[in-house]
Amino acid sequence: MDDDIQLDVNGPVLVVGGYGTVGGDLTRLAAPAWPLLLTGRSPERGQALADEVGASVRCWDLSDPQPFSAGVRAVVSAVNDPEDRVLRAAVRGGVPYVDITRWTARLQRAVAVTAVTPPKAPVLLSSSWMGGVTALVTAALAETLGGASAVEIAIRYDLKDRAGTDSVEFMDRLGLDYEVTIGGERRMIMPLSGAGHVTIGGHRTKVARIDTPEQFTLPLSLGVDTAITRIGFSANSSTSTLLALKKTGFFRWGRGDRFESVRRSMLYSPGEGGSALLRIDVRGRNGQQRTAVVKDPAGQAHLTALGGVLGLRRVLGEDGAPAPSGVVFPELTPVPQEVLPALEKAGVEVTVS
Repeated sequence: MDDDIQLDVNGPVLVVGGYGTVGGDLTRLAAPAWPLLLTGRSPERGQALADEVGASVRCWDLSDPQPFSAGVRAVVSAVNDPEDRVLRAAVRGGVPYVDITRWTARLQRAVAVTAVTPPKAPVLLSSSWMGGVTALVTAALAETLGGASAVEIAIRYDLKDRAGTDSVEFMDRLGLDYEVTIGGERRMIMPLSGAGHVTIGGHRTKVARIDTPEQFTLPLSLGVDTAITRIGFSANSSTSTLLALKKTGFFRWGRGDRFESVRRSMLYSPGEGGSALLRIDVRGRNGQQRTAVVKDPAGQAHLTALGGVLGLRRVLGEDGAPAPSGVVFPELTPVPQEVLPALEKAGVEVTVS
Protein backbone atom coordinates (compact mmCIF):
# COMPACT_ATOMS: atom_id res chain seq x y z
CA MET A 1 0.00 0.00 0.00
CA ASP A 2 1.34 3.46 -0.95
CA ASP A 3 1.91 6.30 1.46
CA ASP A 4 -0.95 8.78 1.27
CA ILE A 5 -0.05 12.46 1.61
CA GLN A 6 -2.87 14.74 0.51
CA LEU A 7 -2.99 18.48 0.05
CA ASP A 8 -4.76 20.36 2.84
CA VAL A 9 -4.22 24.10 2.46
CA ASN A 10 -5.24 24.57 6.09
CA GLY A 11 -3.07 21.73 7.36
CA PRO A 12 0.42 21.73 8.86
CA VAL A 13 3.74 21.72 7.05
CA LEU A 14 5.19 18.20 7.24
CA VAL A 15 8.89 18.17 8.13
CA VAL A 16 10.26 14.67 7.54
CA GLY A 17 13.18 14.30 9.92
CA GLY A 18 11.94 17.36 11.77
CA TYR A 19 13.79 16.71 15.02
CA GLY A 20 17.24 15.75 13.71
CA THR A 21 20.23 18.09 13.74
CA VAL A 22 19.20 20.04 10.63
CA GLY A 23 15.51 19.22 10.99
CA GLY A 24 15.41 20.61 14.52
CA ASP A 25 16.87 23.94 13.40
CA LEU A 26 14.44 24.01 10.48
CA THR A 27 11.54 23.32 12.83
CA ARG A 28 12.48 26.20 15.11
CA LEU A 29 12.88 28.57 12.16
CA ALA A 30 9.57 27.53 10.59
CA ALA A 31 7.40 27.27 13.70
CA PRO A 32 6.51 30.96 14.01
CA ALA A 33 5.07 31.00 10.49
CA TRP A 34 3.32 27.64 10.04
CA PRO A 35 1.78 24.82 12.09
CA LEU A 36 4.10 21.83 11.83
CA LEU A 37 3.93 18.04 11.78
CA LEU A 38 7.27 16.39 12.56
CA THR A 39 8.05 12.79 11.62
CA GLY A 40 10.88 10.35 12.11
CA ARG A 41 11.64 6.80 13.19
CA SER A 42 11.49 7.52 16.94
CA PRO A 43 8.85 10.16 17.64
CA GLU A 44 9.54 10.04 21.37
CA ARG A 45 12.88 11.67 20.62
CA GLY A 46 11.08 14.60 18.99
CA GLN A 47 8.37 15.13 21.61
CA ALA A 48 10.28 17.74 23.62
CA LEU A 49 10.94 19.82 20.50
CA ALA A 50 7.31 19.42 19.38
CA ASP A 51 6.15 20.64 22.80
CA GLU A 52 8.59 23.55 22.63
CA VAL A 53 7.28 24.89 19.31
CA GLY A 54 3.68 23.69 19.46
CA ALA A 55 4.06 21.05 16.73
CA SER A 56 2.68 17.54 16.39
CA VAL A 57 4.98 14.54 16.07
CA ARG A 58 4.33 11.13 14.49
CA CYS A 59 6.26 8.05 13.41
CA TRP A 60 7.29 7.64 9.78
CA ASP A 61 10.14 5.19 9.34
CA LEU A 62 11.17 5.31 5.69
CA SER A 63 12.74 1.84 6.01
CA ASP A 64 9.47 0.34 7.28
CA PRO A 65 6.86 -0.62 4.63
CA GLN A 66 4.05 0.45 6.97
CA PRO A 67 2.27 3.22 4.97
CA PHE A 68 2.00 6.76 6.28
CA SER A 69 -0.89 9.14 5.65
CA ALA A 70 -1.52 12.80 6.42
CA GLY A 71 -3.16 15.92 5.06
CA VAL A 72 -0.60 18.75 4.82
CA ARG A 73 -0.02 22.05 3.03
CA ALA A 74 3.63 21.30 2.13
CA VAL A 75 6.43 18.80 2.72
CA VAL A 76 10.06 19.48 3.59
CA SER A 77 12.35 16.44 3.44
CA ALA A 78 15.26 16.83 5.87
CA VAL A 79 16.38 13.19 5.83
CA ASN A 80 17.73 10.82 3.23
CA ASP A 81 14.93 9.41 1.08
CA PRO A 82 16.74 6.55 -0.68
CA GLU A 83 13.60 4.98 -2.17
CA ASP A 84 11.96 8.34 -2.99
CA ARG A 85 9.02 7.54 -0.70
CA VAL A 86 8.53 11.11 0.47
CA LEU A 87 8.94 12.55 -3.01
CA ARG A 88 6.54 10.10 -4.64
CA ALA A 89 3.91 10.58 -1.93
CA ALA A 90 4.06 14.38 -2.25
CA VAL A 91 3.83 14.22 -6.05
CA ARG A 92 0.87 11.82 -5.94
CA GLY A 93 -0.94 14.05 -3.47
CA GLY A 94 -0.26 17.32 -5.32
CA VAL A 95 1.59 18.73 -2.30
CA PRO A 96 4.36 21.39 -2.60
CA TYR A 97 7.68 19.71 -1.82
CA VAL A 98 11.17 20.87 -0.81
CA ASP A 99 14.16 18.52 -0.52
CA ILE A 100 17.45 19.63 1.07
CA THR A 101 19.22 16.28 1.40
CA ARG A 102 20.06 14.83 -2.03
CA TRP A 103 23.49 14.40 -3.50
CA THR A 104 23.84 14.82 -7.25
CA ALA A 105 22.99 11.29 -8.38
CA ARG A 106 19.88 11.19 -6.20
CA LEU A 107 18.84 14.64 -7.37
CA GLN A 108 19.14 13.46 -10.97
CA ARG A 109 17.01 10.43 -10.09
CA ALA A 110 14.41 12.71 -8.52
CA VAL A 111 14.22 14.63 -11.79
CA ALA A 112 13.61 11.32 -13.59
CA VAL A 113 10.90 10.31 -11.10
CA THR A 114 9.05 13.58 -11.65
CA ALA A 115 9.42 13.24 -15.42
CA VAL A 116 7.55 9.94 -15.28
CA THR A 117 4.87 11.39 -13.00
CA PRO A 118 4.74 15.15 -13.67
CA PRO A 119 3.94 17.02 -10.43
CA LYS A 120 0.86 19.20 -10.05
CA ALA A 121 2.51 21.22 -7.26
CA PRO A 122 6.02 22.72 -7.15
CA VAL A 123 8.93 20.37 -6.48
CA LEU A 124 12.00 22.28 -5.28
CA LEU A 125 15.17 20.19 -5.29
CA SER A 126 17.21 22.44 -3.03
CA SER A 127 20.15 20.20 -2.21
CA SER A 128 23.00 22.39 -3.36
CA TRP A 129 25.34 23.10 -0.47
CA MET A 130 23.65 24.37 2.71
CA GLY A 131 20.08 23.71 1.63
CA GLY A 132 20.44 25.69 -1.58
CA VAL A 133 22.12 28.76 -0.05
CA THR A 134 25.11 28.55 -2.39
CA ALA A 135 22.81 28.53 -5.43
CA LEU A 136 20.62 31.34 -4.06
CA VAL A 137 23.61 33.62 -3.47
CA THR A 138 25.05 32.71 -6.87
CA ALA A 139 21.78 33.73 -8.52
CA ALA A 140 21.73 37.01 -6.60
CA LEU A 141 25.29 37.86 -7.65
CA ALA A 142 24.64 36.81 -11.25
CA GLU A 143 21.66 39.19 -11.33
CA THR A 144 23.91 42.14 -10.45
CA LEU A 145 26.27 41.17 -13.28
CA GLY A 146 23.58 40.71 -15.91
CA GLY A 147 24.31 37.00 -16.06
CA ALA A 148 27.20 34.73 -15.13
CA SER A 149 29.81 32.80 -17.09
CA ALA A 150 31.68 31.11 -14.23
CA VAL A 151 31.03 30.21 -10.61
CA GLU A 152 33.58 28.96 -8.09
CA ILE A 153 32.44 27.97 -4.60
CA ALA A 154 34.80 27.27 -1.71
CA ILE A 155 33.49 25.74 1.53
CA ARG A 156 35.21 25.77 4.92
CA TYR A 157 33.72 22.84 6.84
CA ASP A 158 33.96 23.43 10.58
CA LEU A 159 34.90 20.17 12.28
CA LYS A 160 33.90 21.57 15.70
CA ASP A 161 30.34 22.28 14.62
CA ARG A 162 27.21 20.30 15.46
CA ALA A 163 26.56 17.63 12.87
CA GLY A 164 24.10 14.84 12.21
CA THR A 165 25.20 11.34 11.27
CA ASP A 166 24.44 12.03 7.59
CA SER A 167 26.54 15.21 7.49
CA VAL A 168 29.62 13.38 6.20
CA GLU A 169 27.76 11.22 3.68
CA PHE A 170 29.94 12.84 1.01
CA MET A 171 32.78 10.62 2.31
CA ASP A 172 31.01 7.69 0.64
CA ARG A 173 31.32 9.40 -2.75
CA LEU A 174 35.00 10.27 -2.70
CA GLY A 175 35.81 7.18 -4.77
CA LEU A 176 33.39 8.06 -7.57
CA ASP A 177 34.29 10.31 -10.49
CA TYR A 178 31.65 12.90 -11.32
CA GLU A 179 30.73 15.24 -14.15
CA VAL A 180 31.37 18.98 -14.16
CA THR A 181 31.22 21.76 -16.72
CA ILE A 182 34.46 23.66 -17.28
CA GLY A 183 34.86 26.15 -20.09
CA GLY A 184 31.57 25.04 -21.59
CA GLU A 185 32.65 21.40 -21.84
CA ARG A 186 31.40 18.54 -19.70
CA ARG A 187 34.11 16.32 -18.30
CA MET A 188 34.58 13.66 -15.65
CA ILE A 189 36.87 14.53 -12.76
CA MET A 190 38.08 12.84 -9.61
CA PRO A 191 36.96 13.99 -6.17
CA LEU A 192 39.70 15.76 -4.19
CA SER A 193 41.43 16.87 -7.39
CA GLY A 194 42.33 20.50 -8.10
CA ALA A 195 43.70 21.07 -4.61
CA GLY A 196 44.83 24.55 -3.67
CA HIS A 197 44.42 27.31 -1.11
CA VAL A 198 41.62 29.87 -0.93
CA THR A 199 41.11 32.62 1.64
CA ILE A 200 37.61 32.23 3.09
CA GLY A 201 36.59 34.87 5.59
CA GLY A 202 40.19 35.54 6.57
CA HIS A 203 41.11 31.85 6.84
CA ARG A 204 43.65 30.46 4.40
CA THR A 205 42.00 27.13 3.66
CA LYS A 206 43.26 24.15 1.70
CA VAL A 207 40.42 23.01 -0.56
CA ALA A 208 39.82 20.31 -3.17
CA ARG A 209 36.94 19.37 -5.45
CA ILE A 210 33.83 17.63 -4.22
CA ASP A 211 30.66 16.44 -5.94
CA THR A 212 27.75 18.78 -5.09
CA PRO A 213 24.46 19.29 -6.96
CA GLU A 214 24.97 22.94 -7.92
CA GLN A 215 27.78 21.89 -10.26
CA PHE A 216 25.13 19.94 -12.18
CA THR A 217 22.31 22.48 -11.99
CA LEU A 218 24.01 25.87 -12.45
CA PRO A 219 25.16 25.24 -16.05
CA LEU A 220 21.61 24.14 -16.91
CA SER A 221 19.72 26.87 -15.09
CA LEU A 222 21.99 29.92 -15.27
CA GLY A 223 23.92 28.94 -18.39
CA VAL A 224 27.34 29.22 -16.78
CA ASP A 225 30.30 27.81 -18.69
CA THR A 226 32.17 26.77 -15.54
CA ALA A 227 30.89 25.58 -12.17
CA ILE A 228 33.35 24.33 -9.57
CA THR A 229 32.85 23.56 -5.88
CA ARG A 230 35.70 22.76 -3.54
CA ILE A 231 35.75 21.94 0.15
CA GLY A 232 38.31 22.26 2.92
CA PHE A 233 38.22 21.74 6.65
CA SER A 234 38.81 24.04 9.57
CA ALA A 235 41.92 21.97 10.26
CA ASN A 236 44.03 21.98 7.09
CA SER A 237 45.64 18.78 8.38
CA SER A 238 42.30 16.98 7.89
CA THR A 239 42.21 18.04 4.26
CA SER A 240 45.81 16.92 3.84
CA THR A 241 44.95 13.54 5.35
CA LEU A 242 42.13 13.02 2.86
CA LEU A 243 44.39 14.00 -0.02
CA ALA A 244 47.02 11.52 1.20
CA LEU A 245 44.40 8.76 1.47
CA LYS A 246 43.26 9.54 -2.05
CA LYS A 247 46.78 8.86 -3.32
CA THR A 248 46.67 5.38 -1.76
CA GLY A 249 43.43 4.61 -3.62
CA PHE A 250 41.54 4.10 -0.34
CA PHE A 251 38.38 5.81 -1.55
CA ARG A 252 38.15 3.36 -4.45
CA TRP A 253 39.06 0.06 -2.79
CA GLY A 254 37.47 1.13 0.49
CA ARG A 255 34.00 1.67 -0.96
CA GLY A 256 30.93 -0.22 0.18
CA ASP A 257 29.33 -1.09 3.49
CA ARG A 258 32.39 -2.88 4.87
CA PHE A 259 34.40 0.32 5.23
CA GLU A 260 31.53 2.78 5.75
CA SER A 261 32.18 3.30 9.46
CA VAL A 262 35.89 3.80 8.82
CA ARG A 263 35.27 6.41 6.13
CA ARG A 264 32.77 8.40 8.16
CA SER A 265 34.75 8.26 11.41
CA MET A 266 37.52 10.22 9.72
CA LEU A 267 35.45 13.41 9.88
CA TYR A 268 32.42 12.68 12.05
CA SER A 269 33.31 13.98 15.50
CA PRO A 270 30.65 16.63 16.10
CA GLY A 271 31.32 19.34 18.63
CA GLU A 272 29.26 21.85 20.55
CA GLY A 273 29.01 24.34 17.72
CA GLY A 274 30.88 26.32 15.11
CA SER A 275 30.35 28.58 12.12
CA ALA A 276 29.29 27.93 8.55
CA LEU A 277 31.66 29.72 6.21
CA LEU A 278 31.82 29.75 2.44
CA ARG A 279 32.97 31.92 -0.44
CA ILE A 280 31.26 32.32 -3.80
CA ASP A 281 33.03 33.91 -6.77
CA VAL A 282 30.85 34.75 -9.78
CA ARG A 283 32.26 36.11 -13.03
CA GLY A 284 29.97 37.87 -15.47
CA ARG A 285 30.18 37.61 -19.23
CA ASN A 286 31.44 41.19 -19.30
CA GLY A 287 34.49 40.16 -17.26
CA GLN A 288 33.32 41.75 -14.03
CA GLN A 289 33.34 39.68 -10.87
CA ARG A 290 31.47 39.62 -7.58
CA THR A 291 32.56 37.74 -4.47
CA ALA A 292 30.34 36.91 -1.52
CA VAL A 293 31.59 35.56 1.77
CA VAL A 294 28.77 33.97 3.74
CA LYS A 295 29.15 33.29 7.46
CA ASP A 296 26.52 31.87 9.76
CA PRO A 297 27.70 32.07 13.38
CA ALA A 298 24.89 29.67 14.30
CA GLY A 299 26.56 26.93 12.30
CA GLN A 300 26.22 24.69 9.30
CA ALA A 301 23.00 22.97 10.37
CA HIS A 302 21.34 26.34 10.93
CA LEU A 303 22.36 27.65 7.50
CA THR A 304 21.14 24.46 5.82
CA ALA A 305 17.85 24.73 7.70
CA LEU A 306 17.52 28.37 6.68
CA GLY A 307 17.93 27.33 3.05
CA GLY A 308 15.09 24.88 3.57
CA VAL A 309 12.82 27.53 5.10
CA LEU A 310 13.52 29.94 2.24
CA GLY A 311 12.61 27.12 -0.15
CA LEU A 312 9.40 26.47 1.76
CA ARG A 313 8.41 30.12 1.48
CA ARG A 314 9.09 29.89 -2.24
CA VAL A 315 6.95 26.84 -3.02
CA LEU A 316 4.10 28.34 -0.98
CA GLY A 317 4.35 31.64 -2.84
CA GLU A 318 5.11 33.59 0.32
CA ASP A 319 8.29 35.40 -0.72
CA GLY A 320 6.81 38.10 -2.92
CA ALA A 321 6.45 36.08 -6.12
CA PRO A 322 3.99 33.45 -7.38
CA ALA A 323 4.85 29.88 -6.46
CA PRO A 324 6.84 28.14 -9.21
CA SER A 325 5.42 25.26 -11.21
CA GLY A 326 6.95 21.88 -11.92
CA VAL A 327 10.47 20.88 -10.91
CA VAL A 328 12.81 23.74 -10.04
CA PHE A 329 16.23 24.29 -8.49
CA PRO A 330 16.93 26.99 -5.89
CA GLU A 331 18.76 29.31 -8.28
CA LEU A 332 15.63 29.43 -10.46
CA THR A 333 13.32 30.40 -7.63
CA PRO A 334 14.51 33.51 -5.79
CA VAL A 335 13.50 37.10 -6.03
CA PRO A 336 17.21 37.96 -6.44
CA GLN A 337 17.21 41.28 -4.61
CA GLU A 338 15.58 39.60 -1.59
CA VAL A 339 18.13 36.81 -1.10
CA LEU A 340 20.85 38.62 0.82
CA PRO A 341 18.44 40.62 3.03
CA ALA A 342 16.62 37.38 3.92
CA LEU A 343 19.89 35.75 4.97
CA GLU A 344 21.00 38.79 6.95
CA LYS A 345 17.63 39.02 8.70
CA ALA A 346 18.23 35.47 9.98
CA GLY A 347 21.62 36.42 11.45
CA VAL A 348 23.81 35.38 8.52
CA GLU A 349 26.70 37.70 7.69
CA VAL A 350 27.11 38.32 3.96
CA THR A 351 29.99 40.42 2.64
CA VAL A 352 29.94 41.25 -1.07
CA SER A 353 32.90 42.74 -2.93
